[in-house]
This record gives sequence, C-alpha cells and structure tokens, in this order.
Amino acid sequence: MAHIDLDDGIPGLPSLLRFRPETAGPLSVLAEALLRGPGPLERGERELIGAYVSELNGCRYCAGTHGACAAAQLPDGAALVERVHADPSTAPVSDRLRALLAIAAAVQKGGREVGEAHVAAARAAGATDVEIHDTVLIAAAFCMYNRYVDGLATAVPADPADYARFAERLVAQGYAAR
Repeated sequence: MAHIDLDDGIPGLPSLLRFRPETAGPLSVLAEALLRGPGPLERGERELIGAYVSELNGCRYCAGTHGACAAAQLPDGAALVERVHADPSTAPVSDRLRALLAIAAAVQKGGREVGEAHVAAARAAGATDVEIHDTVLIAAAFCMYNRYVDGLATAVPADPADYARFAERLVAQGYAAR
C-alpha cells in the first residue's frame, strides 16, 4: 500500500504523475528526451541502462518496465536483459555498451564514483563523449525515478505480462504521451 493516497490500481510512476500533474509534465519530458530523443545510443541501449540501474537500486517497477522496453527493442530480448541484470561483464553486449554499463553502475553508487578509468575504458571501447554524457544522465535520472517510485511505495504489478503491456505502449507512444 502506498504511503500517500494514490490509486493502487495504477502501478509505479504513472500513479505519481496522476497524483501531481504539476510535476508530471517535466518528469515525462525528461524521460522522453533521455530514452527516445535524438542521440547516438540506440533506444534499446538507453532502456537497458535505465533497467540495469533500476535493478541495482532494487526498484522492481522500473527494472521490470524498462527491462521490458529494452527487451522489445534489442535483438536478444528478455534473455539479454536478464544476462545484463545478472552480470554485465559476461553478458553478450559490445565492449562499448559494457563500459557504459560500468559507468552507469558507478553513478548508481554515487556520482563521484565515476573515475577516469571508467571514462578511459569507455573511450577505448569506442564510446563518444555524448554517449558517456547520456549514460551518466540516464543513470542519475533513474536513481531519482527509482527513489520517487519506491520512496512513496507505489503499487508493483505481480504479473510479468503487465510489464510487457507497459513496454508495448511506451515503445509505440513514448513517455510524454502518458
């Protein structure tokens, strides 16, 4: 049960966006820009970064939703998401994405945890400054979204099929259309 009077029939972030429409617009626009806007990272890669940070933070709603969005947009689907969540160092991703996931994991621990070695490894694997920037911003934003969703104890779907339905809508319509 949520800590505040939310519609428990609406899980996760959408219940909070509905509760406080004044903040819904900027939060939705940020998610849209980070996950679907122009940029060198593929949409599925961005979703995977967000899902991975959410998994590290233990945010079941965001890890499930964005994991499903990543799975819907990446060639190896849910199996790849599961492998990254389990251990990105052995997951079948490019060296570039593996290095970016390491940066995201460092951000999840704390912004100052990102060191020159992380950035050098990402650059050596072919990541651009824009990809490094976007990874840090996605990871930082997901830490905020995760804490927002879990800090108010929003409802979490028990059925994995719910996440696939959320992903279908988000992949097709985006985040600003909530």
